Amino acid sequence: MNETRGGELDLLGVLQERFGHQAFRVHQEEVCAAVVAGQDALLVMPTGSGKSLCYQLPGIVRGGTTLVVSPLIALIEDQVAKLNADGMRAARIHSGRERGESRQVCQDYLAGNLDFLFIAPERLSVPGFPELLAKRKPTLIAVDEAHCISHWGHDFRPDYRLLGERLPLLRPTPIIALTATATVRVQKDIVAGLRMESAGMFIRGFWRSNLAVEAKDCLPSERPAEVRELLAQPDALPAIVYVPTRKEAERLAGELSDLSAVPYHAGMKPEERTGSQEAFMADKARVVVATVAFGMGVDKPDIRTVIHTGLPGSVENYYQEIGRAGRDGKPARVYLLYGWSDRRLLEFLHSCSYPPPSLLKTVLKKVPDELTPREQLFGEDEDEATEAALRQLYNHQALIWTSDDQLRRLPTRTWERTYVAQRAHRLTQIEDMIDFAQSGGCRMHGLVRYFSPREAARQSCGLCDHCAPQDARARGFRLPDESDLDVMSAIMKSLKRQPGRTTKTLHEELCPGGQPNRDWFEGYLDCLARGGLLQQSTDSFEKEGRVITFQRLALTPEGRALRDLTEVELWLNTPAVMAAGVVKRRARKKAPPEPVTRVAGEVSEASYEALRDWRMKVSKSRHCPPFRIASNATLRAISRAAPTTREELLDVKGMGPARTDEFGEELLAIVGRHR
Repeated sequence: MNETRGGELDLLGVLQERFGHQAFRVHQEEVCAAVVAGQDALLVMPTGSGKSLCYQLPGIVRGGTTLVVSPLIALIEDQVAKLNADGMRAARIHSGRERGESRQVCQDYLAGNLDFLFIAPERLSVPGFPELLAKRKPTLIAVDEAHCISHWGHDFRPDYRLLGERLPLLRPTPIIALTATATVRVQKDIVAGLRMESAGMFIRGFWRSNLAVEAKDCLPSERPAEVRELLAQPDALPAIVYVPTRKEAERLAGELSDLSAVPYHAGMKPEERTGSQEAFMADKARVVVATVAFGMGVDKPDIRTVIHTGLPGSVENYYQEIGRAGRDGKPARVYLLYGWSDRRLLEFLHSCSYPPPSLLKTVLKKVPDELTPREQLFGEDEDEATEAALRQLYNHQALIWTSDDQLRRLPTRTWERTYVAQRAHRLTQIEDMIDFAQSGGCRMHGLVRYFSPREAARQSCGLCDHCAPQDARARGFRLPDESDLDVMSAIMKSLKRQPGRTTKTLHEELCPGGQPNRDWFEGYLDCLARGGLLQQSTDSFEKEGRVITFQRLALTPEGRALRDLTEVELWLNTPAVMAAGVVKRRARKKAPPEPVTRVAGEVSEASYEALRDWRMKVSKSRHCPPFRIASNATLRAISRAAPTTREELLDVKGMGPARTDEFGEELLAIVGRHR
């Protein structure tokens, strides 16, 4: 170990002298101290928080050579270039290097001429290479992008399985595993896969106190205009707009050309992608419209806005992508525009990547016990489903797939169990993303709890569309009126009697017949949650091999103690609410008119609006929710049937004798004026 000052490790001195930084970033010093002392460590911190230093500085302090395993050649090249520019001795071995160059690097390693040796994980499968490393063991092993070792991670790499088998040859050298995104389940998998039973767990920095997160349900056709409106804000640029497809990246970038927008996606030529990225980094382009291909290695600190025009496939991906906003610590805003069509797209993509287990069994039967060229087995016309099945069989160790494209079946029966579990997990990730988008709680809390429950213990961020609805830009909010308060009072009374109810059962109780619909009803639940009166917890059950999640509702201590809703500041999400005459066109499509016995005519819009105005007056006078007087479906049915007598009114679905006796004359008079 390198010399220290005053008999103690002077990590700050090394940081200043060798790396040119005057101070550690938050959390870096505690990690460096543990690794220098020889402790295994798992470090999970967001992109841009300075993870690389947490193996580079300990590597220099411990002396000898630090072995760095990384799955991306571009990142390897970038890190090696930076270290060499800073006066370190760094080299790399990967598939993009000539054999002679790799041989020279091996000689330099054995001679002790390297501070850092970077390798791609597949290098460990080369016969004799792990043994060569063991001849002069590294003083530190860093496993970058460590989530790749886990079947449950968002970017599983089969080559990372080798680490658990090969790295024991290099022990007792300490290992530090680093990643920007790993859920609690993935964290446990990394530690087990790398055999780091006593590793220090450093899960830090996920709470972003400068990000205001918003989510808005809107149709795909509405999203381009929404993007333009959000980017027109005076403090919105520079910005990244993430889109689901390459075609959309080109189209939307063209529409935003007046904002100096450029596209970025994997289908562009390398020089075109580089041009877009360099223009954005140099502020020549103020907006980049990109697929998820954009972002790796992008360290632009002043990005003020990140917009997603569709649901990402997982919370991990989403958090990593919005994490590129506001790295300078100044306020930034991120928006998620989503809808049910996104769910269908994600489920379709899932079915393409994860074919049914029955197809995998069929494909595996065609693979013999000896190496055979793939083309000989499946021909040149192999379809995409078969190729996907082969990839999954390889990932789950059901077959060998050589570099010269030959296949051989392995004698294992465990592949189906692990594949089915991973396939279901990927669907759960989609559900988790949908739950986050539709959640009524603090957005930052909802994100952070996936990675660091300890950090998520904070109450709220104070910035998102839940915590500060009055400041939201994508979603509209208003103060509730008396009829709105009546609905929420009914919800709270029901939950006081029976806490822990599901959204579905509560909606069925308070909205007989399912009208008004769930969107309308959940707008009030969100309002109560934003006001700190209601809490929603996720529960689940298994059905046909899938985990189905749902929400349970309960009042908070503040909600149970409250006597008068007017004492609390509440903000209602206007698009979801019908009680005050704000009716979404989409909500009308979801609640088609009920058929009536007498007439199958058209709805009279004038009659319907007059009936709604009447209902509002009655509900206010009686201090009850409007749906207690009559549902939207019933009012539509009346306007369509246009009854002229009490008997005809009784034929309308939803109009029983008691309601007809009470309101019949008024209803017939309103319909008569608009017939």
